[in-house]
Amino acid sequence: MGRMYAAVFEEVAATAAQDLFELVAPSTGVVLVHSIHISQSSDAGDAASEMLNILVHRGTATGTGGSSVTPSPLAVGDSAFGGTCEANNTTQSAEGTFLGAYNFNIMAGLDIVFTPETRPVISPSGLFIVELQTTPADSLTMSGTLIFEELGT
Repeated sequence: MGRMYAAVFEEVAATAAQDLFELVAPSTGVVLVHSIHISQSSDAGDAASEMLNILVHRGTATGTGGSSVTPSPLAVGDSAFGGTCEANNTTQSAEGTFLGAYNFNIMAGLDIVFTPETRPVISPSGLFIVELQTTPADSLTMSGTLIFEELGT
């Protein structure tokens, strides 16, 4: 087993389609994605309910307009992640190979936990994207967590 990390963004106003996460694997190792968790805290009433589309894919070029995220090691004292991570890029990445498409109701959130056999593998220097493809009907206060494993560095 490699080193485990959590990349997190918290309470971000989402008003447009965007790359919720852009993860670039280190040049000397691979990344296994274990789970994706997306939620919102601003629209709680039935009348505010809406469905959003999430695409998971390998990208071909990073986007811009977001913020850098420092993934936190899940084990105390573990080393820093060898790649890079960004969140909430409103100028989205170029889409590559699609790995999944998910629709979810914002009232329930989205929790994807990959089984060992279905975990996306990101090659050295490869790009992994969690994309909010749908523009929300109004501003949503969103949070997200990406759990992944770094191997081979």
